[in-house]
Amino acid sequence: MSTQRESIHGQWSSRWIFILAATGSAVGLGNIWKFPYIAGENGGGAFVLVYLLCIAAIGIPVMMAEVLLGRRGRQSPINTMRELAKDEGRSTWWALLGWSGVLGGFLILSYYSVIAGWGLAYVLNSAAGNFAGAPAAEIKGIFDELMSNPGELIFWHSLFMLMTMLVVARGVKKGLEMAVRWLMPALFVLLLVMVGYAINSGEFMRGASFLFSPDFSKLTANGVLIAMGHAFFTLSLGMGAIMIYGSYMPGDASIAKTSMAVAIADTAVALLAGLAIFPIVFANNLEPGAGPGLIFQTLPIAFGQMPGGTFFGSLFFVLLVFAAWSSAISLIEPAVAWLVENRRWSRIKASVICGMATWVVGLGTVLSFNLWEGYTLWGKTFFDLLDYLTANIMLPLGGLFIAIFAAWVMSRESTRDELELGDGGAYPLWRFMVRFVTPLAVIIVFFNAIGLL
Repeated sequence: MSTQRESIHGQWSSRWIFILAATGSAVGLGNIWKFPYIAGENGGGAFVLVYLLCIAAIGIPVMMAEVLLGRRGRQSPINTMRELAKDEGRSTWWALLGWSGVLGGFLILSYYSVIAGWGLAYVLNSAAGNFAGAPAAEIKGIFDELMSNPGELIFWHSLFMLMTMLVVARGVKKGLEMAVRWLMPALFVLLLVMVGYAINSGEFMRGASFLFSPDFSKLTANGVLIAMGHAFFTLSLGMGAIMIYGSYMPGDASIAKTSMAVAIADTAVALLAGLAIFPIVFANNLEPGAGPGLIFQTLPIAFGQMPGGTFFGSLFFVLLVFAAWSSAISLIEPAVAWLVENRRWSRIKASVICGMATWVVGLGTVLSFNLWEGYTLWGKTFFDLLDYLTANIMLPLGGLFIAIFAAWVMSRESTRDELELGDGGAYPLWRFMVRFVTPLAVIIVFFNAIGLL
């Protein structure tokens, strides 16, 4: 494998740390509520099977391509794409792909931080016993009051951004690596504790059946498209996070094996979350199809009624914050790395500037839930517009062009050298998938996301 470049930011101490970091980037708020819900509503086990096939056909090949680019370039996504394009004798306009990823991560974090702040607020609410014995109307009132109070939302948004900046400012070894070394094992332990509690809820088998029982009659063409889209988005592809983490990856680590390990760990978190949540929901006769409301309006009702609910409710929202925190540090890292490389700023200065800029943009999301609620563009609030732009346009296009660059622009020798898949059929299979199957699938996901399918 080529070792011509070295990252000025350092590198992960082991392949295992890269797996923890990349899994931390991939595991986020969506894993805790979205995947279990969409699986249950689209055929349970049938949907899970299609999702796993999509992970294999879309997620893992694109992740391998993005890690490959990151490790080959050993710089921020912007500089990596510029240098790799030069290496292949191609236009440096490919740096725009890096810019798109950095901007996408920046915009996502601006509203992600606000929603993560809700999680922080709910840790406090749950620990204070505010959900204990409270009826549904009172719990809805707690959520509505939080949404209508811009000052409180700004406080929690600010606290979460501060937490994120403190980690990133400390660098790869002392910041990112130390965070994921503690956060990810803690997240898995918290999940397992919640699953253990759910097993004793009396409705564990019903929750497992909702999630895993295959019902092919519910698996429509739209369900397949949902599985394809989630398989792409769940691995944090197309936003520069995996590329920058790949640039810190040890040279002797297998890109294929680590990408598969991350995909498996990400899926395991989503399934464990479902096994933790749905038995509790069913045991309390609540609606499992509540989407985002399941987290902040439905589950608190359950925690308020169950024995030990104050403790386990607090535990659950700590888990939610941990998942968001591990993702947030990966979203801001590409921008920080670029400023360190191109402006020669210290990591502390770069982290503060990026964090403040993200915080300012996040104020638009805060206000879109209250003071700016009536102001829309194309029928969307500021938050809805950012969410639509990033999730439906920037990320799938980023993933598509990553696949195109890795499979069509880079030479066979460069990619074979970096992937080190041996002389068997693994490399030809990856190249075929990334050249033909994956781009077609991502285009379908993109057209479906923007309403053209």
